[in-house]
Amino acid sequence: MADREKGGFWVGAAAALFYPLSWIGRRVYRDADRIPREGAALLVLNHVSHLDPAVDAVFVHRNKRVPRFLAKDSVAKAPVFGKIFLGSGGIPVYRGTSSAGDSLRAAHQTLQEGKIVVIYPEGTITRDPEGWPKRSYTGVARLALENDVPVIPIARWGTQAIWNGYDKKFRPFPRKRVVHAVGSPVDLSAYRQEGTAAGPKVLREVTDLLMREVVELLAEVRGERPPARDDVPADGE
Repeated sequence: MADREKGGFWVGAAAALFYPLSWIGRRVYRDADRIPREGAALLVLNHVSHLDPAVDAVFVHRNKRVPRFLAKDSVAKAPVFGKIFLGSGGIPVYRGTSSAGDSLRAAHQTLQEGKIVVIYPEGTITRDPEGWPKRSYTGVARLALENDVPVIPIARWGTQAIWNGYDKKFRPFPRKRVVHAVGSPVDLSAYRQEGTAAGPKVLREVTDLLMREVVELLAEVRGERPPARDDVPADGE
């Protein structure tokens, strides 16, 4: 088994902050051995709580890897946490600005360097009252198609019961179960065309495919089926 990936000062600072936060929940990891112990990978997760980055970072770190998160640029501007985010290799997303392309280029570079990139394709915590993912942005498909790396769907559930971002309620007790369920890498070989940029239709199809995999994992964790409904566009589409 590979040794733990080295992280440096800021990753240590993140661990010092996030590990105690993650202890609020009773963690359950399913098929965590599917996280590669070395080499690049793109981890695709749903987003239900502002607590997610902390518990997701600990989840990846416990599997001996250093996560590099794609997150809204407002995260990078936050006091203290912003420094930790940028210092540990986080990639701010400047959606809707002239700098938006810089985020994807930075993520491409991170994957090419053999690192783990974590992405929440929804862009923010879901507004679905039952916590199912909303329709997602297609940046995840660009990263998945233009980098020949494992693309791994992961469902995480339970953080919303601890910290609900919309009613602003924090409920640490009694301790809730927080589950991470890891799927098998998604086979995208049929979509990858070397040297050819994917068009909007393919990007949407791949994005929806990846999120369906996440939803299937989430349905298994929750023991229920997602509601049948027409998707609505992601914010800004």
